[in-house]
Amino acid sequence: MRNNQTKYYVYLHTLSVSTIFSTWFTKSIKMRSGKLLSWPALPLTWVGHTGSVNCASYSPNGYHIATGSDDKTIRIWDAETGAVVGEPLKGHTQRVWSVSYSPNGRHIISRSSDATIRMWDAETSTTAGNPLESHMDGVLSVAYSPDGHHIISGSTDTTIWIWNTETSTVVGAPLDGHIDSVSSVAYSPDGQCIVSRSKDKTIRIWNAETGATVGKPLEGHTGWVGSVACSPDGRHIVSGCSDKTI
Repeated sequence: MRNNQTKYYVYLHTLSVSTIFSTWFTKSIKMRSGKLLSWPALPLTWVGHTGSVNCASYSPNGYHIATGSDDKTIRIWDAETGAVVGEPLKGHTQRVWSVSYSPNGRHIISRSSDATIRMWDAETSTTAGNPLESHMDGVLSVAYSPDGHHIISGSTDTTIWIWNTETSTVVGAPLDGHIDSVSSVAYSPDGQCIVSRSKDKTIRIWNAETGATVGKPLEGHTGWVGSVACSPDGRHIVSGCSDKTI
């Protein structure tokens, strides 16, 4: 009797939800026969880090997720099951602020309060090459070039460096022009330009090959600029700021 009552209440609940939302989504898919055999699974809670989790990044194929933490480690997770993949990636001596997969998904880059950038082999969970160390202060942002051959980094030392991912060495001189911390960097989709934002309230565009600035600094925000990103066609830049504007 109890099972029949439960089925009846579930039926009424489903009917009421359908009645409410069918008018909102008139072009949605409708079930004309059969029944729902099971409810979707609850969201997964992943436990493993021993400190605050500061960042997360999906692998390009969507199979894995990398996370960085105050516990100085990076962990890789199975995106479907939430299971830890391999051992924690250890090497940083301070909290990990940012992680990102390479375009081909084979490597992960991370930046930390220890003023270093590290590259990791995503399959073996081991370091790939030596730490990238040229900044005089903490690294705030890192990004891969679209072809994966280079990495750019912005720092509180006001500079931007370009790195060769094969040799783990710097390419040319630092991009120098901002007068305060460089807190966000990004490549244009074609890899020809670099966009940076700084706490000096400006955004700058750079030629990725020569390191020369392109045009004048972009000004308009009244607070320190929070983040920048390029549109997929490379024609526009969007910026968010602590002045509450985009």
